[in-house]
Amino acid sequence: MSPDISLTTLLLLCLAAAAAGWIDAVVGGGGLLQLPALLVGLPHLPPAHILGTNKAVAICGTTAAAVAYTRRDPMTLRSGLRIGLAALVGSLAGAFFASGINSAVLRPLIMAVLLAVLAFVLLRPTFGATAPSPGPVTRRRVLTAIAVAGLGIGFYDGLIGPGTGTFLVIALAAILHMDLVTASGTSKVINVCTNVGALVTFSLQGAVVWQIAAPMAVFNLAGGATGARMALKRGSGFVRGVLVVVVVSLVCKLAYDQWGW
Repeated sequence: MSPDISLTTLLLLCLAAAAAGWIDAVVGGGGLLQLPALLVGLPHLPPAHILGTNKAVAICGTTAAAVAYTRRDPMTLRSGLRIGLAALVGSLAGAFFASGINSAVLRPLIMAVLLAVLAFVLLRPTFGATAPSPGPVTRRRVLTAIAVAGLGIGFYDGLIGPGTGTFLVIALAAILHMDLVTASGTSKVINVCTNVGALVTFSLQGAVVWQIAAPMAVFNLAGGATGARMALKRGSGFVRGVLVVVVVSLVCKLAYDQWGW
């Protein structure tokens, strides 16, 4: 399937991919921008193809960010891979069920996720600015992280996707007592695994529009690499205000598209 789109639409999608890669690398949640942008820019494309194309783009920026983080802290790679293997399984399962989702269901689900993330960010003003209190990491906590951040969030990422990076950062910081930068870096390694699992499923189903995904992926990669470097130098607190504006804007846009207000 190769939909006809204007050069202007493709350029706007590429810019959205770059911004999504930057946001995702710094604080997670780049899909909150990229997936709705694909829904708006390609309104006649089946939902499964939207999701598959989104994964093909997102994996590039996430991989670039993961490489940048793991160069600074090898522990990020080791911790991420342990949880990432479970996340890959969850993502495969989620992507399998995603093929049956229609747009009438997909938009409200994304809006619910956006509102949940917005509520968390607004109710937790220190999110992204301070590290969680340190604590012992027991075997039970590790198993909990594998179940929640691996299987659970991995399944969600394969099924829908937006907000996965943010959810992973929150889960890792809360369960494993990671500081925010380490949690963000670890989440990128996990996210690579979930993207691989989902992308394999969508590719086998022929649900990836590679002609659109390829140019968007280049921009997403550049955004991811830039965002990771900025996060390592400056932290991620400054992204909080940008994320709030983006989420509010997207909720309003999707609500208008869904109900025609």
